[in-house]
Amino acid sequence: MKLALCIGINDYPGVDNDLTGCRNDADDWAAALGNRGFEIRKLVDSAASGAAIRTGIRDLLGRATSGDAVVITYSGHGTWVPDRDGDESDHRDEALCPHDIAVNGPLVDDELFTLFERAAPGVRTVLISDSCHSGTLTRLNRPIGDHRRPSRFLPPSTFLSPAEATRAGARPPLRAKPRSAALLLAGCKDSEYSYDASFNGRPNGAFSYVALTTLTELPESATYRDWLRAIRAQLPSQDFPQTPALQATAAQLAWPLLS
Repeated sequence: MKLALCIGINDYPGVDNDLTGCRNDADDWAAALGNRGFEIRKLVDSAASGAAIRTGIRDLLGRATSGDAVVITYSGHGTWVPDRDGDESDHRDEALCPHDIAVNGPLVDDELFTLFERAAPGVRTVLISDSCHSGTLTRLNRPIGDHRRPSRFLPPSTFLSPAEATRAGARPPLRAKPRSAALLLAGCKDSEYSYDASFNGRPNGAFSYVALTTLTELPESATYRDWLRAIRAQLPSQDFPQTPALQATAAQLAWPLLS
């Protein structure tokens, strides 16, 4: 089986940090993966609560068996929370921001690792995230053109108490961070922004647009490294100074691209 969950969140109630291109990203990823034979489920805006995202990932991985492929695409805000277990060199855990983050908090990378770890042996799990993965940065609104909107952050103070936010200054002893059970293709490095953009008058994430455009130009024999190389030929750019990143084990790099 080939199973995909495509998540896109423009609307963040309770905070003044809405985005514009994430639902289009989810639609575009769903179309591209559907053309490659994936069974698609989408979660957008209010449907993409933290509980729904967790349940969606569990359901896909629960159905998948050895030889199956599971792809999760996420387009929305990223943020950080203070690292509590000492596995982050910057003492911050990166996190995704569900629609209901203001009420129920983020989805932290440690929990994502635990979710992906449940996959049966031999399942090829891929996470494609068009969001910021840094402890101090978030996805921005910045369309191409002369009328650029101000940058908007989603800082931890949006959903953490002042006491919790200040814990990021603590320095717990580092421990080894486990390797992810999923291959990760990210829109930027931990220390960078990911950007909202507009292409031909249609909002998209800069990374999602470039990744999907280059995907159509790759040969069937292409690898994830080939895909990253093609994306990096266009990003970073003067308009979008973000460097897409690939995190994978040697075994994961041998997986067939999106199949």
